Amino acid sequence: MYDYIVIGAGSAGSVLAGRLTQERGVRVLLLEAGPRDDSVLIHCPAGLAVMAARGSFNWGETTVAQEGLGGRRGYQPRGKVVGGSSSINAMIYMRGHASDYDYWAAEGNPGWGWADVLPWFKRAEGNERGLDDWHGDSGPLHVADLRSPRRVSRCFVEAGVQAGHARNDDFNGARLEGVGLYQVTHKNGERHSVAKGYLTPHLGRSNLALVTGAHVTRILFDGQRRATGVEYLKDGQVHREQVTREVLLCAGALRSPHILQLSGVGPGDLLQRHGVAVVHDLPGVGQNLHDHPDVVQVMSAPRLTDTFGVSPRGAWNLLRAVLQWRSERTGLLTTNFAEAGGFLKSDPALAVPDLQLHFVVGKLINHGRTPSWGHGYSCHVCLLQPDSRGSVQLASADALAAPLIDPAFLQEERDLQRMVRGVHLMRDILRQPALAALGGRELEYSAQAQTDEAIARFIRDKADTIYHPVGSCRMGPGALDVVDAQLRVHGVQGLRVVDASVMPRITSGNTNAPTVMIAEKAADMICRQAA
Repeated sequence: MYDYIVIGAGSAGSVLAGRLTQERGVRVLLLEAGPRDDSVLIHCPAGLAVMAARGSFNWGETTVAQEGLGGRRGYQPRGKVVGGSSSINAMIYMRGHASDYDYWAAEGNPGWGWADVLPWFKRAEGNERGLDDWHGDSGPLHVADLRSPRRVSRCFVEAGVQAGHARNDDFNGARLEGVGLYQVTHKNGERHSVAKGYLTPHLGRSNLALVTGAHVTRILFDGQRRATGVEYLKDGQVHREQVTREVLLCAGALRSPHILQLSGVGPGDLLQRHGVAVVHDLPGVGQNLHDHPDVVQVMSAPRLTDTFGVSPRGAWNLLRAVLQWRSERTGLLTTNFAEAGGFLKSDPALAVPDLQLHFVVGKLINHGRTPSWGHGYSCHVCLLQPDSRGSVQLASADALAAPLIDPAFLQEERDLQRMVRGVHLMRDILRQPALAALGGRELEYSAQAQTDEAIARFIRDKADTIYHPVGSCRMGPGALDVVDAQLRVHGVQGLRVVDASVMPRITSGNTNAPTVMIAEKAADMICRQAA
């Protein structure tokens, strides 16, 4: 018997397991579908290129056909390993804009405004730059400047300034808008996943049990709609564990609603159609899925051989980089690839930025899954507050079958229009002298798109996720909301959802840091309730 069972050892689950087991009398079982995070591909920052592209430690799922993308199916890499997506992501530390959280509170979620959540961000953060009004310096999650940023990344920042944008040395400080280098979750030249910060140091605790390779099939309920335990598969065997206090579902925006539906909590007609006994008809489970739609412009620059590239010189550079990283934890392999970026407004009249740029030190095509000869650089533009909303639904009652994932990318025409303006802004930066001097040439498939109509076609042909799905177990008091402001699932007892799926609306930037904040705040709420 355990006091808490945590489903998923990703960013949120690692925080909960670490925080809850600080109380010696509290027994926690942590279940993770993937393996332990002991691969060099995880610890070496540049290993993300292999993990995101090839499916290592990765669910590697696809969406249903996307009408807004011309019928294409999108790629959905999510972490399937201890540390979850924080073990395979690009490690950018980004909170978003203060107004994101004030919106959450205004939607009927007291305690989730910016003034409420800032202390939890600071509690989580161990920033090498030190303590100030915006940052913490002693939290478990280590945040650092890149050790060896590429020259081209600094050229991008200078180009942004030449294009008229403000230089921003701290996107998590007083303002979001501008261009600059990103801070990352690194420590001593290695990836510092949430598991490394919150979980790994405490695996020796006698009150914490971690089981990997555990694929959760359902949450167990009694006749009073109270969660009493969890059923999971490991090595082909079915296991059931009981809980005395709560089940904490932390499987992410794609898997948390799927597990709820498999367990009989979700839209009643959908569950009945697949032969799942309805425990509680909760129609919002799996609704409100959304993500940052993103498109990439790729530039070929043969002279830029200090970036990642497929060439004899690139192979030699990579060999030297391996030796440098092994001996010094510096050099090319400490890159997170998306080293620089910016936050821009598609319309100057907007109060806050609605576009984000990620500048990549390599030619990134099809999430890195399509090799491209030679050297160069790439720039993403993503829409921060899309209007389009999709869903996650059961495909069948088989717990091993992937869910039907529909982010509904570019379903709303307004999303496409703002992305077209984003491409214009991105190109304006890329043509500035600081980058033009490098001799970059845009690849033909995007270069031919010059009019708004052609750019719109290019976006529909090439856009996809920037890996930030949220919202499918929405927090709020409404009929289609799934959890309350304490993250308790409506209509049942002993069950909370703690991950990015509870976000009422996506944050303006990368979503890992907000997920850590949510879990920090949740751990405090859980402990206070139990006291």
